[in-house]
Amino acid sequence: MNDFSQRFGARPEVTAAAPGRVNLLGEHTDYNEGFVLPTSIPQRTTVAMRMTAGRRSTVYSANLDETAEFAAGEPPAQQFAKYVYGCMEEARTAGGDIPAFEIHVVSDVPIGVGLSSSAALEVATLRALRELVGLPFDDVRIAQLAQQAEIRHAGVNCGILDQMASSLLAPGSMLFLDTRTLERRLLPLPRDSEVLVIDSGVTRSLAGSRYNERRAECEEAARRLGLASLRDIDDPAAVEQLAEPWRRRARHVVMENLRVREALAADAQEFGRLMSASHQSLRDDYEVSIPALDTLARLMQGHREVYGAKLTGAGFGGACVGLCRAGSAAAAGAEIVSEYNRGGLNGRVLVPRT
Repeated sequence: MNDFSQRFGARPEVTAAAPGRVNLLGEHTDYNEGFVLPTSIPQRTTVAMRMTAGRRSTVYSANLDETAEFAAGEPPAQQFAKYVYGCMEEARTAGGDIPAFEIHVVSDVPIGVGLSSSAALEVATLRALRELVGLPFDDVRIAQLAQQAEIRHAGVNCGILDQMASSLLAPGSMLFLDTRTLERRLLPLPRDSEVLVIDSGVTRSLAGSRYNERRAECEEAARRLGLASLRDIDDPAAVEQLAEPWRRRARHVVMENLRVREALAADAQEFGRLMSASHQSLRDDYEVSIPALDTLARLMQGHREVYGAKLTGAGFGGACVGLCRAGSAAAAGAEIVSEYNRGGLNGRVLVPRT
């Protein structure tokens, strides 16, 4: 893959990076103003930039080997470039003096797996802009601008989970985040545990999935209950009056918020049980799982070294995350993938990296 100097004939002025994330608990709760509990992954997206004369910016994706050009108010046609363009437009709207740039993007965050490759790109882009132009944005503001870039310019009506995780998480920690108030705490993983992430081999496009449909169903469920948000429900029995599918959608959100809060004081064994319960809810009540994810989650949950496992991200493909006994994830992952792939699938271990 070409680096910046090979592509543009000079060295970049700034280079910034941001990690992908995996969500341990709190799936589909962020756009319901609920609680989430993500952790970062080792894979990162790196954005290199330098200012250039004229009004048009050029962005090159080393992974895609694609180049796009755009100017202020003139969005690019290429989807990958819309994220970069959106970040620049949101920074400009927020008061930044944003000139034209040459931009090089390279990433090892897997795309289409539910590990927030888009958020990593957005946060890395805004970090580079902050350093190069001197923007007065803290890490929370970076996440907020990144979210707006994805909603307004990439066409995904996302919550703020992914961007906050990419912007705030430190390696080896998990982020408890109240997405309504943005109250947050960095916490260690449960004692004697580590994270295992396995790609199911089935990709999905978040913008093309039923993500927006699920969000609309939650909004309708809240409306039918006379509430601003499903976050305002603490008692799961309160949703039983709803007709289907709103009852099951709301029940998942309410129970998932409770699982996140329970996990804060849980040991590894209990944390794993909550993760497995989350997968069952995502499968049966929220209906965002698919057979490949169910098979992979079942194999992970049944492994002797795994405390619990669930799908991660929006669903409809992508990856599963498990909590394992410390020091066992690499070996456990290899065994699980071997069994999973006997069914003609193409799974692979993403975390830990080998």
